[in-house]
Amino acid sequence: MDAWQGIDQAAPEEARRLLAQACGSSRWIDRMMASRPFGSRDALLAAAQEEWDRLTENDWREAFTHHPKIGDRSALRERFPATHALSAREQVGVDGASDAVLEALADGNRRYEERFGYIFIVCASGRTAAEMLAMLTARLGNDPAREIHIAAAELAKITALRLV
Repeated sequence: MDAWQGIDQAAPEEARRLLAQACGSSRWIDRMMASRPFGSRDALLAAAQEEWDRLTENDWREAFTHHPKIGDRSALRERFPATHALSAREQVGVDGASDAVLEALADGNRRYEERFGYIFIVCASGRTAAEMLAMLTARLGNDPAREIHIAAAELAKITALRLV
């Protein structure tokens, strides 16, 4: 069964749980529930993007809190039990990274969170730890008004991957 079929056919509580695994914004989940059934993968993905684009910055920030920091493997299991397997798969590029890169990621994550007030969000699929570190370092120089839109776009990519 495809993901969209599972969301379409599930009881409301189960559909809500499946959507919450994809995105942590309660408003997004509510809007997606109101849009069921989707009828196809493309319709699900289109609705997901449309509803994401309608959210406020506060909604995005809420969704950001449902993601572990890049490279923070212990948080995957401890703080995010419902999505740790998804996050671990998405962050596979961190596996085998040197201690120096992992330490630089931890330091960059700390500086990013201090600067912007939320964790560094990046669609990690297919990226190495070094690539993510370079992105983090580059984005630290962004204006906060620009950066939240970049982070939101990255989380929209993550959501789409988790829905399929």
